[in-house]
Amino acid sequence: MQIFLDTADSKEVRQWLGQGIVDGVTTNPSILHKEGVHDPAEGAAQLCALLGDKPISLEVTSNDREEMVRQGRSYARWAANVVVKIPICTEEGESCLGVVHELAGAGVKVNCTAILSFNQAILAAKAGATYVSLFAGRIADEGGDPGIVIANVRRWLDLWRSPAQIIVGSIRSVMDIQQAALAGAHIITIPPSFLPKMVDHKYSRETVRQFNRDAQKAVAQMARARAAQ
Repeated sequence: MQIFLDTADSKEVRQWLGQGIVDGVTTNPSILHKEGVHDPAEGAAQLCALLGDKPISLEVTSNDREEMVRQGRSYARWAANVVVKIPICTEEGESCLGVVHELAGAGVKVNCTAILSFNQAILAAKAGATYVSLFAGRIADEGGDPGIVIANVRRWLDLWRSPAQIIVGSIRSVMDIQQAALAGAHIITIPPSFLPKMVDHKYSRETVRQFNRDAQKAVAQMARARAAQ
């Protein structure tokens, strides 16, 4: 399973890259703006350079499908590791699968996003999406079970040997991460604030504290034994 950071904060990306757990980044204009980025191309370029060959998903900003294609082609020229986020449908519920198919046919990697159902996911994969993004939190909001949806999509992708990979987003708790991982998500996109919670545990702290106390006592005893010889 891979971990993508859901952020535009280069400090967070650099920190967790250095710990060897970041496989990519997902972001959008709102996240970029929150981090004080005023030029999306410049902000994206900095993240692309920081990530090297690891993918970064950038979201189109239009409800018009022709404009989505134009933006997607433009984004893809910014760097080799850019993945273009295209929604499964427009605000009016009109299919964006044609956009996904056209961009994929032009060699642009596509993250088909805002997916809340099995049906949407398999259609996105058929259209050529590199990634299908299931929004776990929103699936749960609608009364669905994200774990079942994730597992069913993974089973279908494996059965038909589809190259598409599942990204699980809309993560609202550490338990969401655990559920998505166990359900078979290829990738989970995680807000950086959750990672320290995943690392830390009060009993791990206590265990390390006990190890250190015991080690200090042992070292002192060995020193006394050497001095007595």
